[in-house]
Amino acid sequence: MSVIQVDVQVLHFEHRTWMNELEFFEGELHFFENRLSDLVMRYREIEVLAKLEQFQNQFIRQKEVLDKLLRDIHVHEQQLGLKLQKELDLQDHFVNDHANMRARMNSYRKIYNELKTDFFQYLAKWH
Repeated sequence: MSVIQVDVQVLHFEHRTWMNELEFFEGELHFFENRLSDLVMRYREIEVLAKLEQFQNQFIRQKEVLDKLLRDIHVHEQQLGLKLQKELDLQDHFVNDHANMRARMNSYRKIYNELKTDFFQYLAKWH
């Protein structure tokens, strides 16, 4: 097996891992939105509702970014598959694109986890 084939397999595995992770986050966001709805029905204090609206806006934004990442990863995976089918070498720009995708994923993961932590802390306060 050549080095390029191993690299392709590693890149493919990383794509699948990212997609699975994002799909999990998507499910969590749906769960969080349901929890927000429960809280809106339960509380009428302005400060509580204002904070819940902020979380709702953040969840909407996270879903938008998540959808974009999923699309971009899918396109990148298709390009990877075409290169594999045609037995083309992975060019530097493709590898750089993958590194950029990895950086975007790491950034998303960090921001998402911070939001999740903030939301759980808020839930503990108002539960």
